[in-house]
Amino acid sequence: MVNAADSAVEVIDLAKNYGPVRALRSINLTVESGQYYALLGPSGGGKTTLLRLIGGFIKPSGGRILLHGHDVNGLAPNHRPTTMVFQSFALFPHMSVEKNIAYGLKLQRLPKSEIREKTGAMLELVGLAGYNSRMPHELSGGQQQRVQLARSLVLESDILLLDEPLASLDAKLRKEMCLELKRIQEKVGITFIHVTHNQEEAMTVADRIAIIAGGDLIEEGTPRDIYERPVERFTAEFIGENSLLDGRVASANGDRVSVDLGFAKIEAPAGNISPAAGAAVTLSVRSELLRLIVPGGELGGAMQTIPATYVEEIYLGLTTSHLVTLPNGDEMAVRHLSEGQSAHFHPGQDIRIGWHMVDARLHRTQTE
Repeated sequence: MVNAADSAVEVIDLAKNYGPVRALRSINLTVESGQYYALLGPSGGGKTTLLRLIGGFIKPSGGRILLHGHDVNGLAPNHRPTTMVFQSFALFPHMSVEKNIAYGLKLQRLPKSEIREKTGAMLELVGLAGYNSRMPHELSGGQQQRVQLARSLVLESDILLLDEPLASLDAKLRKEMCLELKRIQEKVGITFIHVTHNQEEAMTVADRIAIIAGGDLIEEGTPRDIYERPVERFTAEFIGENSLLDGRVASANGDRVSVDLGFAKIEAPAGNISPAAGAAVTLSVRSELLRLIVPGGELGGAMQTIPATYVEEIYLGLTTSHLVTLPNGDEMAVRHLSEGQSAHFHPGQDIRIGWHMVDARLHRTQTE
C-alpha cells in the first residue's frame, strides 16, 4: 500500500484530440493516494476521456500521466495500477456471481484456495455474502453493480476508475449505492476516481471534485468549497441553485466592490479576483440565501436589495421555489423550506429581493 501523502495520479498538460475536435485541452490535476476524487461536469465535457486516458484505454495527443510518480504514457491498461468499473454492468451472463468476481484472478493463475478466499472476502465487502451461485439475471441493478465493483476490487489495484457507475440505477438506489461506495472506499483505502454528471452523487462520495467542461478543468476543490465558494462563473451556474447577476464594477475599495447592475447598485466582497473599475463581473448568490421582502417589511441585519416582480410559487415538498423577474427581464429563483415562508405573494406584485452582502460571490465574466 502506498503512503497516503503521495500522489496517486498526476496529469500534466494532458490533451486529447479526435481529428479537429479537441476533447481535452492541457489538463493539469493531482489526485492524492487514498482520496475519493470525482470528475463532475456536463455530458460531452471530457470527463470520460480523461478517465480513459488515465486507464490507458486511449492515447493522449499531448502531455503526461504519472501514476505513483511513474510515467505511464506508453503502458497498456493491464500494465497500469488501475482497474475500471464501467457504466454498463458488463458481467458475463453465463457465469455465476462467484465466477464473475474470480475471473481476473484466474487469469493471474492464482491457486484455487487463494481465489476462493479473496472472492469470499469481496462478497462480504460489497454485501453479497451468500450470493455466490446466483446468475447475473437473478440480481437487481444495484446487486449487479456490486458484483462489478467486487470484480475490480479483487484485483487489488491501487487506483479504481469508475465511469458513471450509478447512471443506470434509479434515484433511490443511486443514493444508497453512493453511501455504499464511500463506505467501501474508506474500508479498502485505495484511490477512487469517479466520473459523474450528477451533482448530488459527486457531493456525497467525493473528498475533492474537479469540474470538467468543454475539454477544460474549470475548477477544483472540496465539495464544500465548490458549493459554497465557487471561483468561476461556470461553477456557480452548474453547482447547486444559484442566482447570477451581471454588471460592471462601479468602484473598488479594498475588500469591497460596488457593482452597477444597470437597474441598481449593490456591494459585494471582492473575493480573490480584485476587479478594476469598469470590469465586467458576475455576482452569484445561492437561492436558499435569498429573501423575499414584503413591501414595507423589514429584515434584520444589513441587506443588499434589488427590485423584482413576483411570478409564481412552485411547491417541491421540502422546499418551495418563488420565481421572480428583474427589471432587466432576467428570472431568479428564491428557495425556502416550505414551512418557513408564510407571506403570501401574488403574480405581478412588486417586491424586493434581499441577501446579506457576505453571502454574495464575485466572478469574472467569462466573455471578457
